[in-house]
Amino acid sequence: MIASLPRNNRRLVVPGTFVAILVKQFHRFRFPLAILILALALAPFSAAQESHLIDDPLVVDQHSRVVVLEYEAWFGPNAVTFQGAAAQPELQSQDMQAVGGGYDSADPAVIKQHVKWMEHLGVDAALIEVTNNVSCIFNSEEFANKYLQNCTDLFRSENQSIRSNTGNLYPAWSRLKTRLKLIPMVGGIDNDVLLQDTDGITAFEKEVDYFGSLMRQHPERNVLYHGKPLILIYLGAPQDPSVANSPLWFQLQQFLREHPALTQKYTFKMMAGFLDSQPLLWANQGTPHGPVEINSQFGFWSWVDRLNTLCTAASCPFPTFNKVDDRVENFTASIATPGQNGWGCPNPNTLPYCPDDALRFGKDDSYATLDSFMTYARQLDPIFLFIHQFNEYVPSDEGFDANTTDDIEPTNLWGRTALEAVKDQLEDYRDQDHRDHD
Repeated sequence: MIASLPRNNRRLVVPGTFVAILVKQFHRFRFPLAILILALALAPFSAAQESHLIDDPLVVDQHSRVVVLEYEAWFGPNAVTFQGAAAQPELQSQDMQAVGGGYDSADPAVIKQHVKWMEHLGVDAALIEVTNNVSCIFNSEEFANKYLQNCTDLFRSENQSIRSNTGNLYPAWSRLKTRLKLIPMVGGIDNDVLLQDTDGITAFEKEVDYFGSLMRQHPERNVLYHGKPLILIYLGAPQDPSVANSPLWFQLQQFLREHPALTQKYTFKMMAGFLDSQPLLWANQGTPHGPVEINSQFGFWSWVDRLNTLCTAASCPFPTFNKVDDRVENFTASIATPGQNGWGCPNPNTLPYCPDDALRFGKDDSYATLDSFMTYARQLDPIFLFIHQFNEYVPSDEGFDANTTDDIEPTNLWGRTALEAVKDQLEDYRDQDHRDHD
């Protein structure tokens, strides 16, 4: 983030390769076409597979296994640039050369290639976000003058470019006829998002309405959860667990209860960072020896958590999850995660690494941290598996070399190795569903 972070009842997935084999065998033995059609019609599909039709939303239920890629569309000559980033993307846009290179997230060629790479990975949806400076983006100049010291005309324009680039993904992806879906994440970081503007409407409501309008115009891009389009609210880190202090997450929950017109339209879930380091949010506060369940009182989904398999201390970080009934609802896997004090110790921007870093590369350049996360993902079998992440680039969340950057997109530092590592892991993750039913 930019600073301002019952199994036996599950339906089987029938992959394209299986269908191809089935067709080939029917041709080989010259079965009638009607029998082939009947066989394909009777083949069981998962909820996710059924909903991956290009013109339909993705319907998620208790039997689903959905993979969501965290994705940023922030970049452009009048938005976020790649200056100061450790890695430089393989893709380039002409209008970015004057600001140091990289790509413009509104560039149709870039959007098309990103979609191809995501389809290659085998994900179901992308999590897109406008979570910083929401009031500066959506509220009036009068509001900004009263409450927002840093909301200059230039700063507002740059952040509105991020909003526009992100919103543009809806029509752009629909034109590409991709099966991929979009899940918007709105900002719940700043207390000013619940202050009323001069028109009596909060920035939170305005952002929800902004994405809501796009979701209505492009329903085929939506992920439906509990029967309604899913919207995430980003809370940042850390979170105050005390309701008595009226933390923002609690204010947002109250606000939604008091505005049923919103909750009747959308399913809202809250996402926070580094829940691994916040034991007061856990279901059990003891020393963990594996993934940690979040207390259902909070139900926060994880944006990213720490995991260091080399840790030998009495208390080592483990990623978190939450449950609904008998299923894990959310789990997030990452390629690399920083230690408690960042990436570099004592200097956050240089070697040596902090001892509790979980680095990208292990022995023989293996993706060791991703492997560890995905081992837990296969064990937990979540409804929503999030992959952190495709293309954030921005310091200080991203560090100073390949080992301290958790991006997947092809760059000069790791080529396409991350793309293939994630693809292989997700194929294995999907294959587990078939093995469970053999």
